Amino acid sequence: MTGREGRTPLHLIVTAVALVLLLAFVYSIADLLFLLFLAVLFSIFLGTLTDWFQRRLRVPRPLGIVISVLTALVVLVGVGALLIPRLTTQTAQLVTALPQQLMRWEQSVASFLDRYPLLRDVVGPVQEGQGYFGSLFRQIGQYVTGAVPYVFNGIYFLVHVVSLVAISIYLTSRPGLYRSEILHLLPPRHREAGADILNELGSTLRAWLGGQLLAMVVLGALTWLGLEALSVPFALAWGVFAGVVAIVPFFGTLFSTLLPALYVLPSSGLVYALAVAGIGAGVHLIEANIVSPLIFEERVELPPAWTLLTLLIMIKLLGVIGLLVAVPVLACARVLIRRIYIERILEGGRFLPAEGRAQVVLRVPSGEDFIVAGAGRGRSTPELVEALQGARPDAREEGG
Repeated sequence: MTGREGRTPLHLIVTAVALVLLLAFVYSIADLLFLLFLAVLFSIFLGTLTDWFQRRLRVPRPLGIVISVLTALVVLVGVGALLIPRLTTQTAQLVTALPQQLMRWEQSVASFLDRYPLLRDVVGPVQEGQGYFGSLFRQIGQYVTGAVPYVFNGIYFLVHVVSLVAISIYLTSRPGLYRSEILHLLPPRHREAGADILNELGSTLRAWLGGQLLAMVVLGALTWLGLEALSVPFALAWGVFAGVVAIVPFFGTLFSTLLPALYVLPSSGLVYALAVAGIGAGVHLIEANIVSPLIFEERVELPPAWTLLTLLIMIKLLGVIGLLVAVPVLACARVLIRRIYIERILEGGRFLPAEGRAQVVLRVPSGEDFIVAGAGRGRSTPELVEALQGARPDAREEGG
């Protein structure tokens, strides 16, 4: 017997044990897989630049990679030369002013809790010589220190940064080689479908990466300008902070909006703090609903609930550093689940190319019967109707 009928209980047990061992192995090397995923993301960025230079300058790919790397370095150095001196000064001043600001926060919290004894009992007492915020920040610092994978600690940091850059350059220089290596792991009859899924994964990551870089730049610049207009202290530092934490959905928006408002609250009052928070909220709304849709036609839209759940899972697996890759991991997982598990296993259908899955189903009267046809992306309804003219009533076209 073959297929499902030939599977014995021993075969199922061996398969289950092998799957458990594979999952355990993947979990044990999660830090290195995280490093590999970062290298893939960087290679996508580098590959996009390289492809553009190849088309524009008509140069060989190795030379295109060199030009892309040099261009990225020039941009980073140029932006750094413009912003880093002022940013360093503001950051140093902010760090110096924080202790005094924490004392004001402590006094405000203590007076508030004195008015509401029930809340004071819920929060609990603090140790002598320690405040509420001091204890909170110390716990956060200990958690972050313990949560960061060893791959970014000590001497391993330099080794893995060099490895990340090298892997990215290798992936960019010969993408077809590594693509074929992955496809050779699939049965021959599934390789065409596997190639199409890889294309969709690449498009998804490219769309996320482009949108994320745009969001970071726009949020940082608009936050800086908005806070400068309100004369908020250390506006540049807060703007850079808003751009950096934009990589973390929800939590990044929350912190970059509330922290500047909380900073000015004790000294400038509630109305001014609400205005500062309003600037942050407005900037995020402008970026999400106006800037990104105008520039990027293809965006990675993810359900918020799944995004938050993925953030928590990645924190559990990799610590705080896992927040950096939570969203692209979710985007890739949704592509794989939809293309393989839903379309192939649950629905029992065949693999369809990514560009051909958007369909329009029409029912065109033909006597007493109907003709059912699919229209691929880019095919208009009049064209479809014209193509159906003269067809037999029982004709059926799938895929378009």
